[in-house]
Amino acid sequence: MANLKEIRNRIASVSSTMQITSAMKMVSAAKLKKAQDAITAMRPYSEKLTELLQNLSATLDGDNGGVFAEQRPVNKVLLVVITSNRGLCGAFNSNVVKQVKVLQEAYAGKKIDVLTIGKKGNDALRKSAAIVANESQVFDDLTFENVAAIAQELMDKFTAGEYDKIELVYNHFKNAATQIVLTEQFLPLAPAAKAEEKANVTTDYIFEPSKEEIVKSLIPLSLKTQLYKAIRDSFASEHGARMTAMHKATDNATALRNQLKLTYNKARQAAITGEILEIVGGAEALNN
Repeated sequence: MANLKEIRNRIASVSSTMQITSAMKMVSAAKLKKAQDAITAMRPYSEKLTELLQNLSATLDGDNGGVFAEQRPVNKVLLVVITSNRGLCGAFNSNVVKQVKVLQEAYAGKKIDVLTIGKKGNDALRKSAAIVANESQVFDDLTFENVAAIAQELMDKFTAGEYDKIELVYNHFKNAATQIVLTEQFLPLAPAAKAEEKANVTTDYIFEPSKEEIVKSLIPLSLKTQLYKAIRDSFASEHGARMTAMHKATDNATALRNQLKLTYNKARQAAITGEILEIVGGAEALNN
């Protein structure tokens, strides 16, 4: 009977775990809806802003991006790694860490620093990478103003010559079950369109005061929006990954509980059969 008691304890433990994972799945599903609506609403604005900036830049001559478009020999690289503050979301964080290690190999021989946004990325990389800052607190109040301050700091570091290239590494939200790890260049800005592409650019804008001044005022806004979109994208991906992970955990716990119940019933039936055989054997012995 001790074995039966052990199985009953395991059934109770698995049932408790199943209730927790099921509750976490529902919480993540509720948060995912809000995060998904936010990134879906933001993407058209971000894409239109980028398109407008590209159209204006393509009609200009020379260095239209100013210091933000300065192409230098890449000797110092900053990787902005966006993960989550909490775990239990499957391979969401580990996939980003793996991509960072791939980039470290790609930039072998160069000075590579890491700025983390998310505690899990900071914990995973602090022993294998040179972390210069951790901005995980941005998730406590995820607003454009808070993200813009981080983006401005990155722009200041690039213009001061501290880094020759800055890249974002984060999870892109495709759907609740699929997150794609992206490496996106933040600075310097991509070169302007080629000459033959410039000829095909058709714009119908009235410029005031001038194209050059408008582009140079749009560039900081575009960079801040790019970082905010990346963090929002990662935030929605986190809840999608956690919802999927908790759904699978709940299914696994259900299957394990059913298997334990079957094992318990078999063991209980075997114990009852054994007791009946003992009683019958004792009765036979008395008769003889």
